Amino acid sequence: MSAALSSMTGFARAERQAGGLRVRLELKSVNGRGLDMRLRLAPGLDAVDIPLRQIVSRALSRGSINLVVTLDQPRGGGAPRINQKVLGAVLLALDDLKHSIESAPPRVDGILALPGVLEFDDGAGDLDEDELSALILACAGEAVDALKAARCEEGAAIAGVLYSQLDVIAELVERAAVHPARSREAIEARLRQQVSLLQQEAGLPLERIAQEALLLATKADIQEELDRLRAHIEAARKLIAEGGPVGRRLDFLAQEFNREANTLCSKSNAVDLTAIGLDLKAVIDQLREQVQNIE
Repeated sequence: MSAALSSMTGFARAERQAGGLRVRLELKSVNGRGLDMRLRLAPGLDAVDIPLRQIVSRALSRGSINLVVTLDQPRGGGAPRINQKVLGAVLLALDDLKHSIESAPPRVDGILALPGVLEFDDGAGDLDEDELSALILACAGEAVDALKAARCEEGAAIAGVLYSQLDVIAELVERAAVHPARSREAIEARLRQQVSLLQQEAGLPLERIAQEALLLATKADIQEELDRLRAHIEAARKLIAEGGPVGRRLDFLAQEFNREANTLCSKSNAVDLTAIGLDLKAVIDQLREQVQNIE
């Protein structure tokens, strides 16, 4: 079974709650040359940085990824408690100061107002570091799965557009293949006209004129370009059907499409045939724009 075609853009969010603590993880993905990850974590979560990067890199191969982890805790909603370690340090500092500074004894409410002395139990205290990390990584797994699904959904829509554009390219290639300017009679008539001009204006010897005629005939032949365009169309359709991370290969093919269309225009010996080549270039540009979104 072939993998689905995936885009590089998408958004996903996952949440988990334990006690009074809610973990929220958001993932945003946009186009990128490779896999570029930017993580913004709440303070104290450095331990999950590498595991989070591993989860993302195992699931995605391209895209610029922004990952944000926030911890939502109720403010003042829990029972108050004294941080004995901080309080002890404060009292020790006050005891040292009373020998060198004459002042009234500190009030209890003033001591409790010092940062870190009085805390509120928000429910997060029941989680140790490993449990909190496990909660965050579970969120990450859920968010990555949702992001992959979103990218695949958009990838399926892009695949439909690419198939339509390839159909247009194939139609233009066949129009060029049967164009009257490519008939033997048309080519011979144009060659006779050009050889006659060479004889009249340049006065070249017959041997040189024969060489020039052969060169003109070779330049007017676009069969190789048409054959390569047909091969590129088949290869592109196969890659889209194959799915998976094929964006780079599709982008390379789009460049090859454009190269053949340019050559066809340069070899064209009729205005209508040049117009077909220009239409080809326009559709190929549209194709390449869509390919830029593929993983």
